[in-house]
Amino acid sequence: MDVADLLLSWADRVERPDFVALDPISLPRRFMDDPQSAELVGFMAATIAWGSRTSIIASAERAVGEMGDRPAQWLMEADESDLSQLPWRHRTLLAEDSVILLTGLQAALRKRGSLAGLFALQPGETDFGPAIDRARIELLGDAITTRTAKHIASPAAGSAAKRLHLFLRWMVRPNRRGVDLGIWSHLPKSALSCPLDVHSGRVARGIGLLQRKQNDALAVKELDQALRLIDPEDPARLDYALFGLGIEAGELWRNY
Repeated sequence: MDVADLLLSWADRVERPDFVALDPISLPRRFMDDPQSAELVGFMAATIAWGSRTSIIASAERAVGEMGDRPAQWLMEADESDLSQLPWRHRTLLAEDSVILLTGLQAALRKRGSLAGLFALQPGETDFGPAIDRARIELLGDAITTRTAKHIASPAAGSAAKRLHLFLRWMVRPNRRGVDLGIWSHLPKSALSCPLDVHSGRVARGIGLLQRKQNDALAVKELDQALRLIDPEDPARLDYALFGLGIEAGELWRNY
């Protein structure tokens, strides 16, 4: 079996509904009947997706549990006191960061009705890197020079932006296999990038898909090229293959 066949086989094996239960994607999937809330909760869960999966889900649960059955409606109606009291915290995401990010998300939802517009591609763009940077500027506003800015990574500054690529995979890829949400199906899944981290990077290097040693924006582009040769229409689905191959190789995969 060559590398392409190996990856396609593992992608089909891993992308199944039973993947959801222990993954942070379980949070936004609760709100499939309310796309605004699904995208908001997805952004909140993806933003804190580092560390153990158990702790990520627990941190997201604390915040989402305070937002009721319609988190997006809660946010659009929230005042400054509500935002400051919402317990969205995780490791280095502190109260001050939470308020800034929630304020930016609130403004975006009030203005646009959906977060999808933040990530729209411009003519000639073939990946979401530039869109992530535009979204970053709008969400952070004047806080772009503060410590909070590190919680929304910048591909233009060299970051792999793993958490934002993860969020985009959740939103854009179709729901037909019961894992990703597919609520932004108007955005091209062909432009998605693999959420590159230490685990997926190690597997990608091990099977010859990636030569660059750093897990940065240039490595994302290199991996993009390799994965799009295998599946040009839906390259990010091969993220599931890298996950599965990591387990096969003995990776614990308990951490993001």
